[in-house]
Amino acid sequence: MKSIAALQAAVTASAPFDGEPSNAELNAIETEMPLILADVDLLDAQIMTIDRTPTDLDQQRIRRAHRRVLAARRDLANRTSTLTVSGGAA
Repeated sequence: MKSIAALQAAVTASAPFDGEPSNAELNAIETEMPLILADVDLLDAQIMTIDRTPTDLDQQRIRRAHRRVLAARRDLANRTSTLTVSGGAA
């Protein structure tokens, strides 16, 4: 078994990581934030019903949250498809 200390220079030779996200990463997070929030709402609705039988209101809340996730995914897919198409086809 090799020690990682022997490979440390090769592993850490890349640019120093300062622990902060880049501007591109922050922009990607901001673009995906509606989907992230919709996923959190769906998880919250599902977590509330883990230890009990879901009531009609719970099922409605889960369906509504699921529809919001699907709408956010659709909007994100439409937004990224329009952003990636630039110029004309050859």
